[in-house]
Amino acid sequence: KIGHGFDAHQLALNESFILGGISIDFEKGIKGHSDGDVLVHSIIDSLLGAINEGDIGSLFPPSKKNQNISSLKLLEQVGELLSQKYFDIINIDTTIILQEPKIVNYRNQIKKNICSILNINQSQLSIKATTTDGLGFIGLGEGIASHAISLIKYHGS
Repeated sequence: KIGHGFDAHQLALNESFILGGISIDFEKGIKGHSDGDVLVHSIIDSLLGAINEGDIGSLFPPSKKNQNISSLKLLEQVGELLSQKYFDIINIDTTIILQEPKIVNYRNQIKKNICSILNINQSQLSIKATTTDGLGFIGLGEGIASHAISLIKYHGS
């Protein structure tokens, strides 16, 4: 089964910039109900889509319980749900879309975080990044987005 996920958030002053569970020092942060981690949110949506379980908002609605929660904790719950439904992750391919900051120096730690949570090998997770060459809300430094595509396989009960 294949699932696709997409997430976008506003960048704002006085917010933390969390991506793949890593805190990145930057003048703006990602505004969101949880920690605003667009990469992890897109992965969650792609995995939930592959098993036909809705999206991140239906599984983790805005509430006091979920306010400022680490998206890695939400990802862990989604990983457990996949396991309960007898699915294994074959691979996840992601693209982060942002003008800046550059994430190349954080990519390996982000992969380690996500792979550890999902109990997959780093060769099963691709993390890419691109800009919009100054176009749109992302190019103007007003936002960040991420796409994720997941391939999973049923292994039976």
